[in-house]
Amino acid sequence: MSSNSSLLRKADLAIADLQSNGGELLPEQGAAFIRKLIKSPTLIRVCRVVEMTAPKRKINKIGFGSRILRKATSATALTQNQRSKPTTEQIELDVKEQIAEVRIPYDVMEDNIERAAAANNEASNTGPSGLRQTIIDLIAERAALDLEELALQADKAFTDVSSPDNQAYLAQLDGWLKRANADGNVVDAAHSPISKAVFKAGLKSLPSQYQRNKAALNHFVSVNNETEYRDTLADRGTALGDQMTQGTSPTFAYGSPIAPVALMPEDKGLFTDPLNLIFGIQRQMSMEFDKDITSRVYIIVLTCRVDFQIEETEAIVEYTNIATV
Repeated sequence: MSSNSSLLRKADLAIADLQSNGGELLPEQGAAFIRKLIKSPTLIRVCRVVEMTAPKRKINKIGFGSRILRKATSATALTQNQRSKPTTEQIELDVKEQIAEVRIPYDVMEDNIERAAAANNEASNTGPSGLRQTIIDLIAERAALDLEELALQADKAFTDVSSPDNQAYLAQLDGWLKRANADGNVVDAAHSPISKAVFKAGLKSLPSQYQRNKAALNHFVSVNNETEYRDTLADRGTALGDQMTQGTSPTFAYGSPIAPVALMPEDKGLFTDPLNLIFGIQRQMSMEFDKDITSRVYIIVLTCRVDFQIEETEAIVEYTNIATV
């Protein structure tokens, strides 16, 4: 069995390996970390991800909001009033820095290295790459959930006197729910349970030009509300009812899938094309490492810069005041 000192040397090698390039992830490592973030089972996985090389980025929009065709008259040009020009707009991503600090006690590092070697029947000195990948994977998994919370619930007006940290985190920018409520279409469920009537109202509140591809739209609700709606379908004495109880097939409402979102507030929801939700993340991510020999812990600090936007606010619906069961 490996001695404690040799196990710690292996851990030192892993941390030293992570410290290369001055503590910053190499471009390919940063890209890999971002891929891990967006592949985690969160709303971020299906939204539009914009990888940024600078703290700010403007996204140009262009389109026609009304009819451009006119009845043609022989040898007659269209009048100035009949001519069309596109409307142009810009939305801006302005990233805010996020930080996480992870402390791993020496004994935890020792136990995990020893356990991994024993479980796989490998030689004791297998190099630092496996430990490095494990650390990065775990941080990416947790960071994905935290970023989903920020994406949905961030509100510059948010207050929480019981938790200054929570207030500081969620009040640093406006997330998708806040932006949809301010500029999008809002359906008030009036404290009624989730039902097809709520989804019908959401669909009808969208301008007709955004209703054409219903399969691309998603009703994003909390996990519990997806379960409650699935339960209403299960009450049917049909094959669909049996499938809702016994199977895991997706549920639909008026041609659009209903997607459960882990950190969606119970009384809220969104209805939109997921690609209408923009997640901006600056490519240069920093992961720095240190060791506190007095406390006998390894210290890992992750920083990244993110922002969230909605491309077309007319093409999103926010559900509010859904009854919690």
